[in-house]
Amino acid sequence: MAYDGPPELTWLRVVTAWEIRSAVVAGLIVAAGLYLWGVAVLRRRGVAWSIGRSIAFLVGGVGTIGYATLGWMGVYDDTLFWAHMAQHMTLSMVAPIFLALGAPVTLALRALPRRPRGWLRRFLHSWPARLLLNPLVGFALVFGVPFALYMTGLYEDSLRHPLVHDALHVHFVVAGCVFFWPIVGIDPVPGRFAHPFRLLLLFVTLPAHAWLGISIMTAKTVIAGSYYRELGRPWGPSLLADQSIGGGLLWAAGDLVGLLVVAALFFQWARADEREAVRTDRRLDRDERLATEDAALARYNAHLAALARHTDSR
Repeated sequence: MAYDGPPELTWLRVVTAWEIRSAVVAGLIVAAGLYLWGVAVLRRRGVAWSIGRSIAFLVGGVGTIGYATLGWMGVYDDTLFWAHMAQHMTLSMVAPIFLALGAPVTLALRALPRRPRGWLRRFLHSWPARLLLNPLVGFALVFGVPFALYMTGLYEDSLRHPLVHDALHVHFVVAGCVFFWPIVGIDPVPGRFAHPFRLLLLFVTLPAHAWLGISIMTAKTVIAGSYYRELGRPWGPSLLADQSIGGGLLWAAGDLVGLLVVAALFFQWARADEREAVRTDRRLDRDERLATEDAALARYNAHLAALARHTDSR
């Protein structure tokens, strides 16, 4: 069969290659619109909302998802294995971090009317939320599912069936959110561990992508080989070389993003310690002030009692 895929990927195509998909565009518009609505509600009430959070959610989160699915990665994700892998890492380990830093749950708790806000609070305290928003569950989704994806026929099924392909994209984003939200997010979500355990969890999970990436790089069998051979791509690297590049991306990107998250966690931990120190100083100052006031009041009462005794003696 003659090749009918996109033309050769060049640096110019990285900028100009776009594929408009109405369902994706609609979903991104809804997500951005709801967030902007919440910010507008707070502003009408005179409540400030961080511009940095808005940029993180809208540009770093929603914008990154749009670029990964509609830009060159979305155009070539079923043609080049390494393009798919770049998309995989962007959707599962980059966009979710920015979505978490945008604090949409906090925004919703402040902007929603009373009844929906109560529903959201009850959900956050429910056992399904505690189970879902648990870093251990997120670890299984982010680092466990890819082993099954690339070591079975599931990845080839996603290439041949558009619905499975789209569901895989959704999984990448949701799994990344489940994993990173309790770790780096600032929303009041259940399942959040103390900073030392979060760091330990990251150090344990960092080698996971490396193991999978190395196994893909060194594999002698092409993943989804039947599909790629039928595609007959006449340009670019060979199938095994393409796969090796993709495995290297998985390895390098996983370690790089993981180390950046570790650095961010150290920063958050230091900030939390500073805030706790400030709260402790304020509490000690308050206790000292109250003790001083109590001592002064005791002296005043003793003085009044002495005056009363003096009056009675007269």
